[in-house]
Amino acid sequence: MTIKTCIFDAYGTLFDVNAAARIAASESGRETLAAVWPKLAEDWRSKQLEYSWLRTVAHRHIDFWQITQDSLDWAMEASDLHDNELRARLLAVYKELPAFPEVPAMLEAVKAKGLEVAILSNGSPSMLVSAVRSAGIGPYLDDVLSVEEVRTFKPHTSVYDMVFDRFGRSQSEVLFVSSNGWDAAAAAAYGFATVWVNRNGLPVDRLYGRPHRILKDLSSVPELV
Repeated sequence: MTIKTCIFDAYGTLFDVNAAARIAASESGRETLAAVWPKLAEDWRSKQLEYSWLRTVAHRHIDFWQITQDSLDWAMEASDLHDNELRARLLAVYKELPAFPEVPAMLEAVKAKGLEVAILSNGSPSMLVSAVRSAGIGPYLDDVLSVEEVRTFKPHTSVYDMVFDRFGRSQSEVLFVSSNGWDAAAAAAYGFATVWVNRNGLPVDRLYGRPHRILKDLSSVPELV
C-alpha cells in the first residue's frame, strides 16, 4: 500500500527538547545551571514522560503544559536549583523550542511529494501552536493534532485513532515517525508503518511492537515515501 499520510511526533522528534536547558545555560549569569544543565534536561524529559504515563493509567488527566511544569519542578529540585526567575526562563524557552536542523527541508521535501503531513503530539494546543510558529514549519503541515481532543496520552490507541478520524486513511497508508522508541513501537503495533529516529543509539525497546525502520535523524525520511 502506498504511503499517503506522514505523521510526526513533536517533542524530541521535530523539536529539540534539550534546547531549553542548553539555551538558558548559555546565557550570562547562569553558571549554576551551566554546571548541571545536561542532568536537568534529562530529568525534565524523563519525568515529563513518566507523569504522562502514570496519569493515563490512573485516569487523572491534566494537559501536557502542566505536566511540563511539574516535571521541571522535580528536575530543578533534584539539581538543587531554587530560582523562580530561572524556572520562568526555562518554561519560556520551552514554549519556543527550536526544530532540529534538518526538519524544515525534510518537511518541505515530504510535502513536495504530495503527502498529507501532520503532527500528532502529547502537547497541548497552545504549546504546539507556539512551537510550530517559532520553528517556522507551519506551511508544511496540514494539521497539528493534540491529545487534548481525547484527553489521554500516548501510547493509548485512542490517540492513534485520531489520525484515521482526521484523514480517513487505513493504517497501512500512514507513515508514523517518532524519536521515542516506545511511541514508534506502539504505532507499529497499531498498524502504522513506523520510523524510529534513534538519535542516541539506544537499544530497541522490548514491547508489543517493533519499529519498521530506524534512522539516526530525519533527513532521509523523504526517501522512504
